Amino acid sequence: MKLYNTLTRKKEKFVPIDENHVKMYCCGPTVYDYFHIGNARPFIIFDAFRRYLEYKGYKVTYVQNFTDIDDKMIQRANEEGTSVGDLAERFIEEYYKDADCLGIKRATVHPKATEHIDEIVDFIEGLIEKGLAYEAGGDVYFDTSAYQDYGKLSKQDLDELEAGARVDPDEKKRSPMDFALWKAQKPKEPAWQSPWGMGRPGWHIECSVMATKYLGETIDIHAGGQDLTFPHHENEIAQSEGLTGKPFANYWVHNGYINVDNRKMSKSQGNFFTIRDISREYDLEIVRLFMLSAHYRNPVNFSHELLDQAKSALERLYNGKNNLEYLLEEAQDKEMTAKEQEIYRRMDGYIKDFEEAMEDDINTADAVSVIFDLVRDVNSHLGVENSKELLKKAYNVFKTLTDVLGIVQKDQQKSLDEEIEELIEKRQEARAAKDWATADKIRDDLKERGIILEDTPHGVKWTIK
Repeated sequence: MKLYNTLTRKKEKFVPIDENHVKMYCCGPTVYDYFHIGNARPFIIFDAFRRYLEYKGYKVTYVQNFTDIDDKMIQRANEEGTSVGDLAERFIEEYYKDADCLGIKRATVHPKATEHIDEIVDFIEGLIEKGLAYEAGGDVYFDTSAYQDYGKLSKQDLDELEAGARVDPDEKKRSPMDFALWKAQKPKEPAWQSPWGMGRPGWHIECSVMATKYLGETIDIHAGGQDLTFPHHENEIAQSEGLTGKPFANYWVHNGYINVDNRKMSKSQGNFFTIRDISREYDLEIVRLFMLSAHYRNPVNFSHELLDQAKSALERLYNGKNNLEYLLEEAQDKEMTAKEQEIYRRMDGYIKDFEEAMEDDINTADAVSVIFDLVRDVNSHLGVENSKELLKKAYNVFKTLTDVLGIVQKDQQKSLDEEIEELIEKRQEARAAKDWATADKIRDDLKERGIILEDTPHGVKWTIK
């Protein structure tokens, strides 16, 4: 398996620290609102990667944090007249609702910043002792000039960064590039006791602390959106490696940006969408397939037209699944012919092609294409006359590959509502009574609703258009 490592700017063979155990950290949301489509992309992509690693037999310890204290949270809590803690709990619950609909598995650990204050304080004290951080009026800053490798992830020159940096008038740091590890309490802000007085952690420090606590001083993979490369992940490296003297993560993996209708997503542009917004128009499994249909490092353009295309694509996959289930029910147990044995072997080829795609830097786009190739092959070459053994093989391959990507996870037969089931039954009764006008009208009405009926010698077969 090869991964593109942002740190080295090249694809590298993936070799975990422990042979059968992968330790992975993915930056999670700041829980002051519903998460948006830009957040959703890394959550979906790295969930699929985690699933693939588990499919390959690795134990995966997957950590994704919740930032439950920062400036945005304080501002939103004040606007709503609630506490930061209550705001965080509300939107953590809402995160899980949307994540579940996107097919995102729970992390092994979902740590919160506010539950790790003691560890954060200890971490900062260690940096001060090493001469990498300093206290200034109750704030504590990381001294970027004292860490010689600062900028190695983003490949930016410290002098150039410093020249372009702005300093707020109330900041007490020595250099514009120094960043806050601890912030002194301001009026009406939540705060915790520390050696520097009452205050709260800065944003960057929480990920370093929680990653090392749950995964160790050196982890296998650190993942997140491209926008986090600088300064967030750059600062994580400086803090973590400055304290331990060891590499923080062996592989840094970042997904590309999302544009909306070919423009940068922005509230001021009116093209900003939360996942909750989108769920009012689309099943979120469509969003998952949409995200997986592009290579994770490429920029993605998001639009209703492209979502509609993903919706049609997902329906084709469900039709393929329903077709296989129908064929399995009707097929007979019998010996495979030579031609069937050839098709049987071809099914293993789809697994091989899928794995090659995923192991080439998580190429989910090609992996999705393999599944569509499988469906086309089944639709073109398999029927009720084929042996049950062959059909079972095709179904198991289809199910394995879709499960790895976390798509086609619903039982659509059960999802037909009672009204449609009754209409299908009434049509059957009309046909039995030779009432062709009623039978045709019911068929046409269902077709308008996207339900296609096919009369076969073995009964009525339905698909979703």
